[in-house]
Amino acid sequence: QLKESGGGLVQPGGSLRLSCDASGSVFFTIFSIFHMAWYRQSPGKQRELVALIKSDGNTTYSDSVQGRFTISRDNAKNTVDLEMNSLKPEDTAVYYCNAEKTLSSGTKYDYWGQGTLITVSS
Repeated sequence: QLKESGGGLVQPGGSLRLSCDASGSVFFTIFSIFHMAWYRQSPGKQRELVALIKSDGNTTYSDSVQGRFTISRDNAKNTVDLEMNSLKPEDTAVYYCNAEKTLSSGTKYDYWGQGTLITVSS
């Protein structure tokens, strides 16, 4: 129900824009209440949070991408994007889109995309 696009090969210093389409049925009318995030996982490493945009629009970035990446969301289109600039070889990873919402009852909804590969190499 989350589909990433925009991955590929890019040279160091280049830019890419990832997009996550959350147009599946569970999101059709309630996308705006979900916190949306991008994670990444490199070979041999744990999955790490790259950027988060909460339902109120507040954003958080990992130290490694702060100032280079920008996360944004369009609640009318049920999409969340990740603009990546000044890419480095260490940004090479599979990038995953995540949607999460924990209700006051404690019930947690947590959805993941299949991932899209970003390779930064000359």
